[in-house]
Amino acid sequence: MLVTRFPVPAAEPRDEALWQRALALHRSAIVVDGHNDITGAMTDDGYNLATPSAGKHHTDLPRLREGGVSALFFAIYVDHKFVTNNTATRRALAVIDATHREIERHPNDLVLCTTAAGIRAAKQSGRIAALMGAENGAAIEDSLATLRAFHRLGVRYLTLTHMQATTWADASTAPPRHQGLSDFGKSVVREMNRLGMMVDVSHVADKTMSDVLDLTIAPIIASHSSARALAPHPRNIPDDLLKRIATNGGVVMVNFYPGYIDPRISVVLEQLQPELDALRAQWRDQPARSRAERRKLMEGRLPVTPLAVVIDHIEHVIKVAGINHVGLGSDFDGISIVPADLRDVSMFPNITYELLKRGHSEADVKKILGENFLRVFAEVERRATAKPDQISGGPEGRTR
Repeated sequence: MLVTRFPVPAAEPRDEALWQRALALHRSAIVVDGHNDITGAMTDDGYNLATPSAGKHHTDLPRLREGGVSALFFAIYVDHKFVTNNTATRRALAVIDATHREIERHPNDLVLCTTAAGIRAAKQSGRIAALMGAENGAAIEDSLATLRAFHRLGVRYLTLTHMQATTWADASTAPPRHQGLSDFGKSVVREMNRLGMMVDVSHVADKTMSDVLDLTIAPIIASHSSARALAPHPRNIPDDLLKRIATNGGVVMVNFYPGYIDPRISVVLEQLQPELDALRAQWRDQPARSRAERRKLMEGRLPVTPLAVVIDHIEHVIKVAGINHVGLGSDFDGISIVPADLRDVSMFPNITYELLKRGHSEADVKKILGENFLRVFAEVERRATAKPDQISGGPEGRTR
């Protein structure tokens, strides 16, 4: 099989005065990353975030500090293999536990946050707000009681699906089973609204997203999704649904993965797919090794996605949904290739620089970096109807 090797483009010279302005703005802003998968290494390899890991992982504490990241959602990701062997909830609990342990290990750097106000307080204290979002609704194993338990443990969003449909919601990358949300899926959304838990529509099918928007009484998030109009991948969101998310008051947190945001990549990835699948199978129980091996295979064979493509997606969401409905969701450590100038968490200031370079105001840049998300988070909390003196799940105490 012949796969073209692409040259790496030369970097443009940087405007030093604008860079210094960008750094000052970035340091003053609350910078929220809606989705980071370093939890896999923390859970399976005992990875310590204080360990410098450039070249192996995208995330460590020194680089989070360098990148000015104020708040990070640690992904409580449950792979489909745990669903098929009926250990999805056990896996989610293991990842939640690993996340709590890592926060406890670094009390001067990390603080567990479960509210929008907590993120602001963490910024004031000089610590990074550590939050949790569960990725894959199969993790609750069809139990509202488990959903509530996750919320009590600090999980503040649930991505309704991953790559496969759950027993109650359809995914964007698998054949439909329910034509959107099942009746139980609707119960999940209602219970999340009641709890003040954000409904995350990244990964879900368009019809699932539409059903959520029909039902929810609170703003929703897409924790790591981009614009389908610029890259026709099903993981991206079409314009009609971007508009509906804006009407809902939600936020779309733009994903950095070149395979989703750069249409040139998909052609080459299709050629490489058999080899990539073989590596996934070979290293199925070692996610970090799997990503490293796939990254090695792809080096030099894929066109380099410039940072400008990420900015293009941000600007498209602004054009369609408005400036108040866009944020950032890197997917770092869950992806095997990254854009130029966004190689890891230390490079978030490059986004601020590019946005200023394109003429966005400092106030609007702060919205993109984190203020839009904080508004949504606070509104989800405000809309919650759960009361301290209420029986969890309502008077009937239902679990399904």
